[in-house]
Amino acid sequence: MVYVMLQKEWTDGNGVTHLAGDSVDVDAATLAALQAQGIVSEQAGSGGGGGKDGSEWVGPGGTEWVGPGSTKP
Repeated sequence: MVYVMLQKEWTDGNGVTHLAGDSVDVDAATLAALQAQGIVSEQAGSGGGGGKDGSEWVGPGGTEWVGPGSTKP
């Protein structure tokens, strides 16, 4: 499964409509279909992710982690 942001409105196989800008979790086959239809666009660095579930952090960047386990004061 991969977490993507929709560029256009999309109705999933269960009949649920998701608006442009919504983030959804889809399987590889659905992702390929959405890309072919222009509903999602490829994201830079989408090579598998570092999370437990294979997802990537898509939040704000440019800052270092300073929470628990950080070596920064």
